[in-house]
Amino acid sequence: MTIQLESSWLSRLQDVFALPSTDELRNFLRNALKEGKHFYPPNKDIFNSFNTTPFNEVKAVILGQDPYHGKGQAHGFSFSVQMGVPIPHSLHNIFRELHNDLSIPPSRHGCLLHWAQEGVLLLNSVLTVFPNKPRSHKDRGWEVITDEAIRRLNNEREYLVFMLWGNDAQQKSSLISPERHLVLTASHPSPKSAQRSFFGCGHFSRANAYLEENGMPPINWQLPQ
Repeated sequence: MTIQLESSWLSRLQDVFALPSTDELRNFLRNALKEGKHFYPPNKDIFNSFNTTPFNEVKAVILGQDPYHGKGQAHGFSFSVQMGVPIPHSLHNIFRELHNDLSIPPSRHGCLLHWAQEGVLLLNSVLTVFPNKPRSHKDRGWEVITDEAIRRLNNEREYLVFMLWGNDAQQKSSLISPERHLVLTASHPSPKSAQRSFFGCGHFSRANAYLEENGMPPINWQLPQ
């Protein structure tokens, strides 16, 4: 695992990269490769969320569980897939809610790079996964790193929006101070749970209203086609 991290994030996460838990994570990934196993996303894409959205440019955080586990899907952004890859069901539901909330037509592709460039940190709790084995890299050390990223955002920034969809994401709420930031929770957008509280949550408009109320430009959620 080669760590090539944008400087504003590296300065805040370098201590956690020196912890024994990160050494164990490196060894786990190295051993997997030695055994002929591969994982998603490829090395060059693992830290795309951090490298695309510098620390001081973050406006909102959408927290996912772990990367998509199908071939060619994951590219380092939560809920996003690469251009040309069929849109997963959860992302279809995200686009449906976006349309209902802000009347933005559903995108014809599933690449959310534009959101990351708009200041949305598309972060998974776990940054790698074995093919067709969801949660296969859970509790291997990634959570220590992503927890620290959220903790730093909470402590050093103000008026951010944290969008926590599903139980796994909501477990991170203990790291966030609601008096400093807006915390939005809903069920996961997967077909199994979206009807519970994701549809109709209005998170996209609520995020923009909060940002504008606190002197920040809103997020342009419209993806280029």
